[in-house]
Amino acid sequence: MRKVRAGVIGVGHMGQYHAGAYMELPYVELVGVADVDENRLDNITQHYEVKGFTDFHQLLPLVDVVTVAVPTQLHYSVGKEVLNAGVHLLMEKPIAPTMEEAIALTELAKSKGLTLHLGHVERFNGAVQELTKIVTNPLLVESRRLGPFVKRVADDGVVLDLMIHDIDIILRLVNSKVERITASGTSFYTKKGDAAVVTLYFESGCVASITASRLTQNKIRTMAVSEKDFYVFLNFTEQDLHIHRDAFSEAIRTPKELRYRQSSIIEQVFVHKENPLKQELAHFIEAAMGDSGPSVPTELDLESLRIALAVEDMLREQGVIE
Repeated sequence: MRKVRAGVIGVGHMGQYHAGAYMELPYVELVGVADVDENRLDNITQHYEVKGFTDFHQLLPLVDVVTVAVPTQLHYSVGKEVLNAGVHLLMEKPIAPTMEEAIALTELAKSKGLTLHLGHVERFNGAVQELTKIVTNPLLVESRRLGPFVKRVADDGVVLDLMIHDIDIILRLVNSKVERITASGTSFYTKKGDAAVVTLYFESGCVASITASRLTQNKIRTMAVSEKDFYVFLNFTEQDLHIHRDAFSEAIRTPKELRYRQSSIIEQVFVHKENPLKQELAHFIEAAMGDSGPSVPTELDLESLRIALAVEDMLREQGVIE
C-alpha cells in the first residue's frame, strides 16, 4: 500500500513540529517542505532529508495532504491555492483572520470534496479528551493560558494566538449558545493585545472566565470546571486531570488561634498521554484518506473564530488594540 504523501508549508516554530510528527507516522512519507526563508528551509531539509521549495506551488503536485503553518494573514491566499490544487489541507489555527475568508475556505473545500482540518491541537490533548467525557452540565469554567512574550507570535494578538484554544474547548464543553461577552485587556509588547480577560455568559447559565497573557514570566496552562457535585482541574502541559468531590471545610477555635481545615475526596483520572500533535495528524489523515469521506469545519469550529474576533473588536473599541 502506498504511503500517504505529506508536506508542510511554512516551517517556522509550529511547522517544524508538524514535519517531525509526520515523520513519526509509519504510513506517511514526508515528501517535502516549503518556506520563503532559505536558511530555515535548508535546516529542515537537511535534518529530515526531504526536498525543499521556496515556492510552495512546486510542492503541491507531489503531495496528498499538507499542513499550512504560515502567518495568519496568508492563510486564505495559501489555503485557496492548496485546495484548488486538489490537496487535503490542515490549516493551523486560526483558519483565517476574518469570518468571510474562513467561510470561503470551508465552502471551497466542500466544493472540491477535500478535507479542510482546523489545527486546534489542544483538542487532542489526552486530558482534554477525558474532560469531555466527565463534564455534562458545567456551571463555571475558569481557564488560564499565560506565559512570556516571544517575538515569533508578534503578528497575532493574544486572543488569536492563545485564547482561541480555550474558547474552542469551552464551547464544546458547555454546548450552549453564548448570549453575552465582556472583555478587557492591555497591550505592551505589541499593539495587538498581549493580555486579555474575557467572560462568556451562556444561555444555559454557565459562566466562563478566560485569561490569556503574554506578559507572565511563568508558563501556565490550566482549566477548571465546576459542576453541582464536583470540581475538575486540568493541567494542559502535564496532561493531568483531577476531580474533587465532597468538599468540606470548618473553622476550629483553639485558646490561642482560629484555624481552618478544608478537605475533599480527590480522584486522579488516568490519562493516556500521547503526543497531541501526532494524534491530530493521524485524525486529519484518516478524514482525508479514509472511507468516511472528507470533512470540513463545522459551525462550531467557525464559532470559535467568530467569538475570538468579537473579543478583538471589543478590545479595539476600547483602544487596547489597533
